[in-house]
Amino acid sequence: MPPEHHAALPLGRLPTGPVLPVTRSWEASARGTIASAGVTWRAMLEGKRVSRISVRGFAVASATAVTTVGAVVGVASGSPQHAANGTTEAAAGDATLLADIPAGQQAQVQASSLAQQATAQADAASATAKKSAEEAARKAAAKSAVDKQQAAEKAAKDAKERKEAASRSATRDASSFSTQSSYTTAQVQAIARQMVPADQFQCFSNIVSHESGWNYRAVNASSGAYGLFQALPGSKMSSAGADWQTNPATQIKWGLSYMDGRYDSPCGAWSFWQANHWY
Repeated sequence: MPPEHHAALPLGRLPTGPVLPVTRSWEASARGTIASAGVTWRAMLEGKRVSRISVRGFAVASATAVTTVGAVVGVASGSPQHAANGTTEAAAGDATLLADIPAGQQAQVQASSLAQQATAQADAASATAKKSAEEAARKAAAKSAVDKQQAAEKAAKDAKERKEAASRSATRDASSFSTQSSYTTAQVQAIARQMVPADQFQCFSNIVSHESGWNYRAVNASSGAYGLFQALPGSKMSSAGADWQTNPATQIKWGLSYMDGRYDSPCGAWSFWQANHWY
């Protein structure tokens, strides 16, 4: 059978053939091979340069070396069956596996393959470590971005609260206005400008314009809703003052409190009004 056919078969299932006798010269040759391999192995350990052999060559040579040494030991121990099997495998190996690899370079092949395996394992470990480091960096960057966003949102919220507080401190309470028997639209609007925060006044004015046209005595004939904000019933404005029917400042105080309490601000109330035409 040609050598290339032998190489395609797995170890341990090589085709049978004539058993070659194990002679002393053949045993001596095997011992010399092993000794030569040891010398080469020591040379590598001492840092001396050796030629590189293919990984396939190492696998082939290693398997053949095992079967060859097994054959020699089998003959030496007087086991006919082991000797015959070992001789057959050695003969097949000689014909198909060691033809391209000098016997003295088997240890060199083994060392080269082990070095390549170690390099591959080191590369794999390095790739894993790099991936872990990249993942850790990605998580850290994401956390940092979230922290910065939260800090920015908190700063914006604090700034808004400071602005609203400053605006409220600049407004007047209803009780600070002197009462009159009647008020013009301009006078009612002037009172509102002094009571409503400046950044909320336009939204406040939009609602009052739609509800009552700034008439603090406006009455809905069908429902009985009353005043600037068309409160229903109008008497609920008494929580802001007993003069709720005649004092626009009392009505403005109640209307502003209602918008802040239910919609957070007049602008919040105006947004709701635009979507629903009531508030």
